[in-house]
Order: sequence, then C-alpha cells, then structure tokens
Amino acid sequence: MEFNNSSDIVKTLTFGSEAKKEIMQGVEKLSNAVKSTLGASGKCVIYEDATGKPVITKDGVTVAESVVLLHPVENIGATLIKEAANNTVKEAGDGTTTATVLAHSLLVKANNALHEEEIRNIKEGIASGAEKVMAYLNKASIPVEGEMLRSVATISCNNDTELGTKIGEAYQKVGKDGVVLMEESETNETYVEFVEGVQFDSKLKSPHLVTDKDKNLAVLEEPSVLIVSSPIPNIRRIQNVLEHVIKNKNSLLIVADVEQQPFATLLANKVKGNIKVNIVDPPGFGPTRTETIEDLAILTGATVINEELGDDLDLIDPSVLGSAVKAVTDSKGTVLQVYAENELLEERIENVNNRLQEETNPFFRKKLEQRLSMLTGSVGIIRVGADSKVELKEKKDRVEDAIYATKAAYKEGIVAGGGVALLNASKLIKPKSKGEEILLDSIKAPYETILENANMDVVYPQTKNKGIDVKTGKDVNMIKAGIIDPVLVTKTALKNAVSVVNTIISADCVISNKRLA
Repeated sequence: MEFNNSSDIVKTLTFGSEAKKEIMQGVEKLSNAVKSTLGASGKCVIYEDATGKPVITKDGVTVAESVVLLHPVENIGATLIKEAANNTVKEAGDGTTTATVLAHSLLVKANNALHEEEIRNIKEGIASGAEKVMAYLNKASIPVEGEMLRSVATISCNNDTELGTKIGEAYQKVGKDGVVLMEESETNETYVEFVEGVQFDSKLKSPHLVTDKDKNLAVLEEPSVLIVSSPIPNIRRIQNVLEHVIKNKNSLLIVADVEQQPFATLLANKVKGNIKVNIVDPPGFGPTRTETIEDLAILTGATVINEELGDDLDLIDPSVLGSAVKAVTDSKGTVLQVYAENELLEERIENVNNRLQEETNPFFRKKLEQRLSMLTGSVGIIRVGADSKVELKEKKDRVEDAIYATKAAYKEGIVAGGGVALLNASKLIKPKSKGEEILLDSIKAPYETILENANMDVVYPQTKNKGIDVKTGKDVNMIKAGIIDPVLVTKTALKNAVSVVNTIISADCVISNKRLA
C-alpha cells in the first residue's frame, strides 16, 4: 500500500510476516558484516567512504555505520540494530560488535518462538532473564589490578600486544582518576606521553611572551595567578595587582580575556623587563567554561573575578591572587604545576566523578573527563602514528576502543573474556519462562561467533571461566590467561541488545520511504 503525505514523500506500508521477514533480512546483512570482526581471529572489513575512498577497519561500530541498504525495510532493520551498537559505544566506549551479535541472536530466537508463546510473555521473560544475567555479571566481576589493565587494552586493540601494553602502562601511571587521551603522532611512531601537572587548552598568545626561545615556551617560576572571567578593558583595572607583583619581584600568570590596549601595554613592559608576565585565555567554552575556570581557581587558590556577577575590577587587590609552582605555555596549551591537594579539590574531584557516572551524552562525558584530568593532574596521551592514512584511521579506531574499555575495566572490574562470562551465565541460571530460555540461549552467541571466526568447532567447556584461547586452540582459564572483558562493556552490550529487540518484536507494520528512481 502506498500514499502521499503532505510533504509529497511517497510511503510504503509493509505488514505482518512480510514486514518481519524484510526487517530480519536487514538485521542479517548488518550482523554478518559486523560479527566477522569479533574476537582475536576476527577479520577486517573494507568499506567505501562518502568520497569513494576505501577504509579498512575492525571496529564494529564503524562497520555498522558504513552499512546503508537500498531496500527501505531492510535498511530500517539494519538501522535499529545500529542503535544497540551506538548506544553501547556511547555508554561504555566498546562492545559494539557484542551488542550486534546479541541483538541478532535474540531476534532470531524470539521470532522463532512467536508461534508458541505470546509476544508480551516473551518480552517479559527476555527482560527478567537479562536482569538475572546482569546480577550474575556484577557478582562475577573482579577488580582490575596490575597486568589485567594491559590484557584488557590488548584484547580491545584486537590483540595488538604493543598497543595494549602502551595503553595499560598509561592507565597504571595516571591511576583511576587520571585520563588517557588519544592524539595523532607527528611521525609514524606510536608512543605514550605523560603530562606532569595540570593541563588546559590555553595556548601561547604572542611570541613576545616566550622566555625559552629554543623550545618556544613561556615559562614562569612560582607565579602568582590572576583569574578574571570577564574582559579586562584597560591596565588601570588591574593596576593594584601589577604593582604588588612588581614590588615583590614575582612573576604573574593572567588567565583572562585581555583586550588589545592592555595586552599591548603588558607585552611592552614584559619585553622591557619591567614585569615577568604571561597571558592566556580562560580555559573551556560554552556550558563548561564557568566550571572549568572554577576548577582552575580551586587548583591555584585564586579567587575568580567576574563583573557579570557583581565583582568590581577597580576594587581587586592582591588577596585574589592564587599561586603555582610553575607555569609552562606553548603552542598547544598550558601546563601548571600546582601545590599539594586541598579539601576543596578532593570534593571537586568527587563531584566530577559522580557526574561522570551519570552522564550518557558523549560530548559532556568528554568535557567531564577533561575536567577530571585537569583536577587530578594526571594525563597520559597515546600519540598514534602509522605509515599511511588508511592504517592510521584503522589504528586510531582500535586505540579509541581500547582506551574506553580499559577505563571501563578500571571502573567496574572485569569478567572472563571471549564470550565466556555470558556463556557461564547461560549455564548457571535456570530459566523460568520461555522468554528467559530465549535470552539465556542467545547469550551464548558471542562465544560461538568468536570460535566460528577462528574456524574452530564450537565446544562448550564444563568449568566456570574456562574457554578456548583461539590464538593457541587450548582450553584455558580465561582470567588467568589474561583473556578478559570489562564487566561494564558486557552489561551495556546486553542491556542495549535487549532494549532494541523488545522494541522490534512488537512491530507489526513498517512504514518506509519509497525509493524513487
């Protein structure tokens, strides 16, 4: 059946078994493409990007995003499964392929059971079964320590030991509250860089502020710190602070939007040697700017001056100044070495950590992580290098997955990898309904897929945490062998697969846009 709506977009309506059949065809196509990447023996996928260039990747969500099917209802099926993958990567940073494999397995088994059980009963059983599996995973979780970090990172890098070791070492050094970031290397080498102290994105504003000409750095030793979140229109407004700094022969870091006239005056006096000064813009932007400036004030002990909140620049005196051990600014940003932690700082770190646990928006999660890295003074940067752009893209995808997976493992612990944790749950939990039986049977799929990708027979071990190391073909204790997964990733993949499947199996009509020639 077809009709035109008010926007003149032709719609096609598909009903009942035909709708389910076409939805499942789309799900099958997407799943077959994505699941081939799962596990240590997973294969690469080559896809054509929007410009026609070939891209090679083993990243499940990247493969899923590249799939757009010509048939409208099939494409809807594929797109719905993408939701499970996308939501998983937003919440846990990894596990997209697992979510896809679980969703596909659940859909197939649920559709096959519809002739013998009510949809409502199946949905309720799948949901209750998932709750039991979540509880099992929480109980089975083991806190991460030592070499486990390297193992998690290595597995998430598709068993690249070199990359996994670098990421694991980075997290070991920065600690649980620290942050590991990824940036492109300027060479073809991949290496880890650690930033000592507090880092924020306020770059060098003028070559006249440079004190180390060989390295192009503006370096201040034991500077006083002035933080003003409203613009400084003229020198007179900060004259008391300047006189105090000059009199005591201190250096001064000004974190503020300094307008052209006072900026030029300060530069001239710096060049003449009248004052040791550096000027940087306030960190952050948009909705996170105010909080980031307040973070910096807590770190340095400064008082933020803001005329929009009623502060008078004319009345500011040296009591508003903070301090630091050292301030170094270059073309990329500013690093502050600050004094020992204080009670306010510990409260601030706890507050940001709590918000991170609740935040699901990837943009705001990233901003909170950046704030956390600034507050803790712990930053590791994985500089990713490669010999070609194609290799670099593929490598960055793997490193990004591994960074998130390792962070997730640090956060909630790990379980046996290789699909074994879910396999254990399927054997230990006794189903009490058809829906629970479907759920428990479906969660064997990741384990089975990993073995199939390695061209191995599917054999179910009888001992908890035992599984097959597909690299050696041996039956091993997965945790002792370092084949482990972050429990957060496994739980998130299952939750999102169940959510999408319970929505799809309820549908009896699909309205799609007709493809016009």
